[in-house]
Amino acid sequence: MVSKWGKVKLALGLNLCTYVPKRTLDDNDDSGSSSSTVSESERHSGTALISPGMADWDVAPATPRSHVLKLSKSLSRSSKKTCSICLASMKRGDGHAIFTAECSHSFHFQCIASNVKHGNQVCPVCRAEWKEIPLQFPSLDPPIGRARVNPVDWPQNNALMTVIRRLPTARPTPNRHISPLFQVPEPAMFDDDESLGQLLNSTEKSASDESSIDGCESRDNRKVKIETYPEIPAVSRSSASENFTVLVHVNAPGSVSVQDPGKNQVNLSQVSQTPRAPVDLVTVLDISGSMAGTKLALLKRAMGFVIQNLGPNDRLAVIAFSSTARRLFPLRRMSETGRQQALQAVNSLVANGGTNIAEGLRKGAKIMEDRREKNPVASIILLSDGQDTYTVSNNSASSQQQPNYKRLLPVSIHGGNSSGFKIPVHAFGFGADHDASSMHSISDISGGTFSFIETEGVMQDAFAQCIGGLLSVVVKELQVSIECLHPGVCLSSLKAGSYPNRLMSDGRMGTIDVGDLYADEERDFLVSINIPTESSCAETSLLKVKCVYVDPFTKEKVSIKSEDLRIKRPEKAGQESVLIEVDRQQNRLRAAEAMAQARAAAEKGDLVGATSILENSRKLLSESESAKSHDRLCVALDAELKEMQERMASRHVYEASGRAYILSGLSSHSWQRATARGDSTDGSSLVQTYQTPSMVEMVTRSQATLLASPSAQRLVRPVWSFASQPKPR
Repeated sequence: MVSKWGKVKLALGLNLCTYVPKRTLDDNDDSGSSSSTVSESERHSGTALISPGMADWDVAPATPRSHVLKLSKSLSRSSKKTCSICLASMKRGDGHAIFTAECSHSFHFQCIASNVKHGNQVCPVCRAEWKEIPLQFPSLDPPIGRARVNPVDWPQNNALMTVIRRLPTARPTPNRHISPLFQVPEPAMFDDDESLGQLLNSTEKSASDESSIDGCESRDNRKVKIETYPEIPAVSRSSASENFTVLVHVNAPGSVSVQDPGKNQVNLSQVSQTPRAPVDLVTVLDISGSMAGTKLALLKRAMGFVIQNLGPNDRLAVIAFSSTARRLFPLRRMSETGRQQALQAVNSLVANGGTNIAEGLRKGAKIMEDRREKNPVASIILLSDGQDTYTVSNNSASSQQQPNYKRLLPVSIHGGNSSGFKIPVHAFGFGADHDASSMHSISDISGGTFSFIETEGVMQDAFAQCIGGLLSVVVKELQVSIECLHPGVCLSSLKAGSYPNRLMSDGRMGTIDVGDLYADEERDFLVSINIPTESSCAETSLLKVKCVYVDPFTKEKVSIKSEDLRIKRPEKAGQESVLIEVDRQQNRLRAAEAMAQARAAAEKGDLVGATSILENSRKLLSESESAKSHDRLCVALDAELKEMQERMASRHVYEASGRAYILSGLSSHSWQRATARGDSTDGSSLVQTYQTPSMVEMVTRSQATLLASPSAQRLVRPVWSFASQPKPR
């Protein structure tokens, strides 16, 4: 059952309603087409238009007597003055052709022709089926670099032919796959990416702003920091330890807020500009038949938020897939013109057909492979609400064989045998029907994260958290190496989660390939070493750590070394407790192992055994020193383990949400990176592990836009998660 807040947020996400006091409604409104009610079919259609200025919408103030949501009559009035596709004003004589449809709604001709080119034959406002549609020849795609918001810039005496084509009478063919009309043929090579050009390097500009604000800041503060912690500070000389634990802690440079005193600092879009590397982002979006209606409308809204928050040096491409896949939008810079064109392309999405995830990823990878120029950061975002029925079949379950999900990924994006990951895929599973196992495998193999979007209202927040990280990369290609110092000390194991790691055969050295780090991100690795006895020395040198990475701002390779880690070797050592920093990370690893074991038991049908594993893990966690000191990470781990127990209450609950929730948690802990699951994007949630300030700021901005209030700076509760609903005992 959806809560009241869920209904409010869903309505705001669809841009269908505004909070209006009764006394402000004009009963004598001259708009004959306005109405205070909307049909059920229209309300759940996928026609919510994305706006290039979402942060500028206003909400009428509430009054004590007006506690109802009503449709704004201004929507109908403004639709006659504003193009509902690009949201720019329409004035006759301003140089842009205006098309008025048979349903009386008007649009810029260029905007509606582009909409029709992608297969839409219904009014974007009222969903009326048109008998006559606008066509434009030649191709509507202008040359890169010459495009404008409304690129009607051909001479009037050109042989451009604009026609209104009468559609044949539609025949009901419910079982036939509908292909979008008038698609421009795709090129054989996707090497038409927009040039990075001679733009002002935003990272250099931000860096100069930073130095002007704080000239005393040392350059060392912009480097990775390394710290090492022994399990205990001292071991007696006569004792040898075979599994002595050392914590290696790596911390990325922090984000720097660059305030503009000339701007209203309440506006979230002006809060900060962090020095970062520009991004090449490809979104691979599921538009199968199951995405029709509200899901597609909210996907368009979420994509609109992503587009608006990319910078002019960032580039975006859009792949849409159903039974087949198609490049909807080439890799272009998100300048003002690029944003407008991207918004129009995304708004033209129509849901139909099956689910071919592999084909969507193939084309997404091809864009990355064929691009002529490359931004320092590259990533793919994949969203799907279904199961791939073309490449991987779940029929193999009858033979007790796990499907080969690696077949869904092109070789170019799953890393191969090279160190690190070149193109991570951040996967988002939407709803109860998606294949969580395949989405988790896709992300894990490629080096990305898997997020579970359980409720429709948190889709934009989940996207916001992801891009909040991608738009704050401050470290590239990080590799951590650990070297033993004392001749008798050797490494026995490295616990690095999903990060590729290797030990030398003699145990004297080990390496971990970490890859990219977001601003303020931290990584913790536990190293097990063997410590020999000591005859006379008062201390033993254990190891030293070195980090090598590429600075995306200077493009230079940076090498940082830690101080040598030593422990005291007294004649006799008393009983000492484990350092809380080490104990905390041991708890994290034990909890992650319990999650994996519980998931394995649940997949075999043993839900009782799975919940027992989680309960035992919670008990062990509560007895640890860090938990007794109310450590924040331990509190979050306990809340997460409890949530997983509740999602294993029955087979039905596990299939609907438990599997996806656990896999998203495993993804988060194995990469030590935030993922969306349940109410994790809510400011009051306990499960917010690994969130960075950049992620929090972007989620806050997302929730403010969903309230349609530019001054909303507080965190907004999303639709209630599973944890907030009554559960059977």
